[in-house]
Amino acid sequence: MAIALKINPEEMKKLFDDDLGQIMRMNYYPPCPQPDQVIGLSPHSDSTGVTILLQVNEVEGLQIRKNGRWVSVKPLPNAFVVNVGDMIEIVTNGTYRSIEHRGVVNSEKERISIGTFHNMGTGKEVGPLRSLVERHKASFFRSMSTDEYFKGLFSRELGGKAYLDVMRI
Repeated sequence: MAIALKINPEEMKKLFDDDLGQIMRMNYYPPCPQPDQVIGLSPHSDSTGVTILLQVNEVEGLQIRKNGRWVSVKPLPNAFVVNVGDMIEIVTNGTYRSIEHRGVVNSEKERISIGTFHNMGTGKEVGPLRSLVERHKASFFRSMSTDEYFKGLFSRELGGKAYLDVMRI
């Protein structure tokens, strides 16, 4: 990612080093006879750096928002879905965008997914990389410690890209 951004890889590597925070979440969505009446997981973007998702039993249910519409992500056998999270959007000063997505239920089949969320290490600063701010001639996001970032995140409800909007300047 750093090479694509034409920045020194060490600049990004030190944010996501061996002190990496990683969380795993397993989701079970039972079949629902009225899937249009419920939502499996509310629309949101991941607050993390990168999310790696395995759609275990290949049942559709992951949707992303594209051009204001919800589009299903077709599960592929033994394939991972990789989402850019809010931390990467902030660190790249908006060059890479986090993906708003949701989970929906199926009327006939259960759906199982496993996600791993990769975060910046503790004691780091969540904010645009200095070299990208210089290139863009502006910082589009505020900076704060990872502790402050997660404290603010966990004090809010899950909803769209609302927390990322709080970080915008």
